Amino acid sequence: MTIMRHCRATGFAILCVLAPLPALAQTATNITALKGLAPVSTLLKTGEGEAALKANQDVTTGIQVGTLKQPILLPFAEQQQLALRDAFITDGNATELADGLGSSLAAVYQARARYESHKDFSSVSKAVADLIGYTNNVTKSDSNSGKYFFANATKNGKDAVSPEAAAIYSANGGTADIFGKAYGRPAGSTGADAFGNSRPFQTDPMLVAYRGNDYFGKASHTIDWLRGPSQNLTDSPSYPSGHTTYGYTESLLLAILVPERYQQMVTRAAEYGNNRIVIGAHYAMDVLGGRATATHALAHLLANDPAYVGQRRKNPAVINAMGQTEGEPVVITDYPAALKAAKADLTAFLTAGCGGPITDCAAKDEGRFKDAAANQAFYDATQTYGLPVVHKDAAGRAVDVAKAAPEAGYLLTAAFPSLSLDEANAILTETLGPGGGFLDDGSAFGLYSRLNLYAAGGRAAALAASKGSAASTR
Repeated sequence: MTIMRHCRATGFAILCVLAPLPALAQTATNITALKGLAPVSTLLKTGEGEAALKANQDVTTGIQVGTLKQPILLPFAEQQQLALRDAFITDGNATELADGLGSSLAAVYQARARYESHKDFSSVSKAVADLIGYTNNVTKSDSNSGKYFFANATKNGKDAVSPEAAAIYSANGGTADIFGKAYGRPAGSTGADAFGNSRPFQTDPMLVAYRGNDYFGKASHTIDWLRGPSQNLTDSPSYPSGHTTYGYTESLLLAILVPERYQQMVTRAAEYGNNRIVIGAHYAMDVLGGRATATHALAHLLANDPAYVGQRRKNPAVINAMGQTEGEPVVITDYPAALKAAKADLTAFLTAGCGGPITDCAAKDEGRFKDAAANQAFYDATQTYGLPVVHKDAAGRAVDVAKAAPEAGYLLTAAFPSLSLDEANAILTETLGPGGGFLDDGSAFGLYSRLNLYAAGGRAAALAASKGSAASTR
């Protein structure tokens, strides 16, 4: 069963009680995400799509069992253990992701932003908590809207979708339960997800299960986080990956708030999504879908798009603003202002905690993200996971991000404000990853599957630094 948390703030602790997630109406942003994610539903219609589905399973299996030698940042056995810890989502304060800030800044951040139990956690400040809560609410809603839609063409497993959502299937001629049909586990069959889109641990006979400690340091097992009791995913459709949506959403927030660690936080996002494959919960396509969903919604939030700000949902989702009444969701009507307030609080907190300028502390890193070349190699490996081209026309098409998805540039300008939006979009255009993947059908949403934020972040930082140097010599 999908769950939500009703939360109550007490000082810096936020108390949460798990409750069933009610069926939610599909919002305009949900429909946009569904349309963007919908190319997955047509993969069985073409030879290219069938080849991509086969590669999706092969790549997923290779990563999960360790035969596909990725340039991961830890020895494989250690990466498996991290994947087990990452199974618990610290969506209230992003603390599990904060190791991407580097050993010095991460220690300061994680000393304050903590989870004492599954229900009790704290944050750096109200402004930071509000920003994380609202942002995750929006991106998670877009991601969750796809779960049952792509599994059995319903809203929540049983209720009909809106006419606008239903029209997506009629327009593209796609089909639900694409993974179940492709991998011999159609919905409701023995061992399959009851609704459709069974996960790798249900379709892959080569699954490697292993023991270790969970996020709280307690003895655990991967099966505990796949079939229960820690988390039961047996009837939770696979596509897209909600964990990956969270990982990219909150890693990118930290990247924007602490731009000195932009590339490392982007690497952490990629690692978090990849760990969902390592543990056996998701396919490569699920991870790519979650990544596109998160970056697309976050860019629109940063642009203060009216469709994305000012939303009040029945589901408070992740975290309530500190000091609000129980169950009342965070509502942000001016996203840039909320970001500015959170950045001021976090900057002051980290500066005081590390005893010097953030720039100096950001450079102190003895962890796995200290090697820029290794970070880039790993991120590049997750850009497409080597999946083949599906949309040949899109693969060879020249794309100008400023024209196709101008809001994308805010993913850089929010972190490096000395850049203009035109400069940021030019960088995104120059660094775009390979085209024609299963999501890249020529749509603006599909373009987000091609963004290479690691390369773009490096160029943006360099340009911002050169502008700063030029200004200081005047």
